[in-house]
Amino acid sequence: MDLSSLFSLDGRVALVTGGSRGIGLMITQGLLSQGATVYITARKAEAAQAAAQELSAEHGEGRCVALPADVSTTEGIAGLLAQLREHEDHLDVLVNNAGAAWAEPFDEFPESGWDKVMDLNVRTPFFLTQAAKELLLAGHARGHLAKVINIASIDGQSLNPLETYSYHASKAGLIHLTRRMAVRLAPEGIVVSAIAPGAFASSMNKEARDHGDEVAGQIPSGRIGRPEDMAAAAVYLASDAGDYVVGETLTVDGGVTINR
Repeated sequence: MDLSSLFSLDGRVALVTGGSRGIGLMITQGLLSQGATVYITARKAEAAQAAAQELSAEHGEGRCVALPADVSTTEGIAGLLAQLREHEDHLDVLVNNAGAAWAEPFDEFPESGWDKVMDLNVRTPFFLTQAAKELLLAGHARGHLAKVINIASIDGQSLNPLETYSYHASKAGLIHLTRRMAVRLAPEGIVVSAIAPGAFASSMNKEARDHGDEVAGQIPSGRIGRPEDMAAAAVYLASDAGDYVVGETLTVDGGVTINR
């Protein structure tokens, strides 16, 4: 049993949506560290390009490439994959990480806050995976299983104190969508799974970012998540090590969910 080979991503091609910051950046760093070439996308071209340049300087020229796109629309998805095909003829790992959140009181919660979150958090992972299926099958044809990793949230498993109605619903929906997609795609050599992060410092989780010590006091492990925690989870699922994990959601939260 060669564990170093089991967790290796040498020669594989990955696409991480929302890969220029936060959870997406942590995952990108993990995939790069194990040998993958990683394409990252974000709506803000400058941010994506700056992140890609910095990561390529650390891991090797051309190892991280920015493909700016708005994946919240089918047109944006088509444009993203057209860009990817200019560089690659296959895809080994797709990480559906791009997401949004919205919090407002029940009586004031707007339709726009519902639609934006549900579209990006549920609709986009489905239609991007659908559109990328041919590339993923080409990855599988190279001798290993292709992987799709959906980034859910512990808020899809249990409630937080905030009135984030569409966020809770979308992440719960994504967890169940992961199961449905997994059962359909596994026979074709595409394994779908998910990660449910807890408190990690990011622009979306400002509490963990700005008040880490306070948040840590509510976590059984006594700390917020580190980049290495998220990177390791993604590498496990993306590599051969995670081949038999089908349709499951890996909770990475230091024990918060089981303690709620």
